[in-house]
Amino acid sequence: MNCYGPLAEWYDTLTGDVPYDSFAEFYEAEFARNGGEFRLILDLCCGTGTLTVKMADRGYELIAVDASEDMLMEARQKSASLSPAPLFLCQDAAELDLYGTVDAAYSSLDGFNYIPPDDLAEVFRRLHLFVRPDGLLIFDIKAPEWFRSADGDVFVDENDDMLCLWRADFDESENALIYGMDIFSRKGKLWDRASEEHVEYAHSEGMLEALLGKAGFVNIRFRTDGPQSDKSRIFVIAERSK
Repeated sequence: MNCYGPLAEWYDTLTGDVPYDSFAEFYEAEFARNGGEFRLILDLCCGTGTLTVKMADRGYELIAVDASEDMLMEARQKSASLSPAPLFLCQDAAELDLYGTVDAAYSSLDGFNYIPPDDLAEVFRRLHLFVRPDGLLIFDIKAPEWFRSADGDVFVDENDDMLCLWRADFDESENALIYGMDIFSRKGKLWDRASEEHVEYAHSEGMLEALLGKAGFVNIRFRTDGPQSDKSRIFVIAERSK
């Protein structure tokens, strides 16, 4: 999929309003609720690593995984001063392959909506393999109705050096929102144009609960009171069975 290439350079600029500290606090509250020891954490679909760095600053050891080399390049630069540095891996979520188990895994900012429905069972199978018994999996999705409501919308983000134009179309046959994106960035006296296409799938709570249960996760909960709940963000929390 042609996404998170040229956009990687501008991703942090375009997401400056994301309350990353609130996400970190939400995860830590769930760790405390669970009552286990949480030290080694997987950041799946880590993007440019802003949350990776914040979790590392809170004392966790991080393994950060993303399918975009460009996004990981930004993340590595951002975390260069950390000690110990996070381990960054360029992997597709459906091909996740770690060296051992982690205490918890999280994925933020609707990264799971980028995973096609046909791949979800394999992603959950692999996460069940690599999250320790009684460990946690936490991820968020956008509500399906949000994707349908965005059909036909046009979004514009700009500053002095960049203009990003998004056009959204909902495909009922694929149950997916397709973004056509053009990025205009200043290169000296000239402007450079790059294009990307993003596809996000509308996952229902019922489907996610069934697939998580089949993979071996238990005590599955859906929360609508987390960060950005006013933007139709739903958090999914599940425990890895013993």
